[in-house]
Amino acid sequence: MDNNLRWVQRFQNFDDALKTFSRVFERYQATPNDEVIQIALIQAFEFTFEIAWKTMKDFLEYEGYSGAGNSKQTVRVAFQAGLIANAEGWMAAIARRNMTSHVYNAVVLQETIDFIRDEFKPLVQALYNKLSDQLNSKQ
Repeated sequence: MDNNLRWVQRFQNFDDALKTFSRVFERYQATPNDEVIQIALIQAFEFTFEIAWKTMKDFLEYEGYSGAGNSKQTVRVAFQAGLIANAEGWMAAIARRNMTSHVYNAVVLQETIDFIRDEFKPLVQALYNKLSDQLNSKQ
């Protein structure tokens, strides 16, 4: 598949995922103590994170960068390329994503929600804005 087409299609999926994440986040803000909404927010974080880093990877490949294999490598290359400004935040998102896949308890749930609210939401929105600008400048 053409790298341009691949990253554009992935970005469209990222756009859809971010819209879903935003809707769930709004529901969380309205009812922050609802456990079902909390779990939905974590699930939305997980799939939004996955599509976000894969979109980064596809964009970097389109731009000619190499070395973006797994999520950590992709974050490093994205930071070096200037695609993201906060590599530490993205590395924390990777760690948090891995933790939510393997640990199920109230403390981890709350820590993850705090991370999503305070760190991930601004990170993922900044990435979206940057990629959206890139897409619009190439059309």
